[in-house]
Amino acid sequence: MNSTFEILGITGPIYLAIALGYVFTRQGVFAKTDMQAFGKFTINLALPALLFNALSQRSLGEILNAQYLLAYALGSMTVLLGGLFWARKVQGHTLSYSSMMAMGMSCPNSGFVGYPIMLLTLGPVAGVALALNMVVENLLLIPLLLAVADSQGQPGQWRQALSQTLKGLAKNPMIIGIVAGFAVSLSGVQMPAPLARTVNLFAQASAALSLFVIGGSLVGLKAEGLKGTVSQIALGKLFLHPLAMWTVLTWLVPVADPALRSAALLTGALPMLGIYTILSQRHGHGAVSAATLLVTTVMSFLTLSSLLWLLQHYPL
Repeated sequence: MNSTFEILGITGPIYLAIALGYVFTRQGVFAKTDMQAFGKFTINLALPALLFNALSQRSLGEILNAQYLLAYALGSMTVLLGGLFWARKVQGHTLSYSSMMAMGMSCPNSGFVGYPIMLLTLGPVAGVALALNMVVENLLLIPLLLAVADSQGQPGQWRQALSQTLKGLAKNPMIIGIVAGFAVSLSGVQMPAPLARTVNLFAQASAALSLFVIGGSLVGLKAEGLKGTVSQIALGKLFLHPLAMWTVLTWLVPVADPALRSAALLTGALPMLGIYTILSQRHGHGAVSAATLLVTTVMSFLTLSSLLWLLQHYPL
């Protein structure tokens, strides 16, 4: 019984914050457009500050964990390629629709949901895990999926789409935060106290605000077609992705740090990234992706709580 309350003590505040975002937006205290503004603040300022803090305050040896990067990339790519094959070859969907399904299965919400959960569960290592996740997601998973979606089956066009996506990363605030954090860590320079405190203020705003944004963004989404695409993506994200991560961590890439092993497994069990619907709307798949985001986020309360219970009783 005590362990159950401990687990709820971790997941409860996370999903209560999401619920508050939903309720306040549903009641009109905040508008959906406010969530977009809060989201921009989180993505452009709070999360980059968090990533910078997590990396700049540690030695390069603590940060550059090749085992973790390989394990996370391998587990996620397994699900990504499996999702593409299932959607394209088995079900006969278009490349853009297949990419949308694979993205939902393999790209977790590491920043908005994952970091708060790992912070409560694993402590300071959460920031390092978030940064490493962002490297894999922003340099490998998302560019590859967007290139597949934009290729439209035309030979050679995927190369142009991939190139454009990678060029866009140079302007991504979170990538800039990661690079700046690595640079400060490598140089060993100590930031002046006023500047360090300013960065810390923005970093501290990320956890609660990001969860509130997720809740507010769910207002107006409808869960339709649960027996079709939505249920398949939810199954892939909440069950197959963590299963793939467990397989990789157990048999292929045994990450030495137990906290990072847990972080990789928890990341696999997260709902999909918060901008999933926005990325899918470009190709006309906004409705199904919105429904999937709603269902998977709600279901993840049960699956993440169950996984935390398992990790508590049967650690990796």
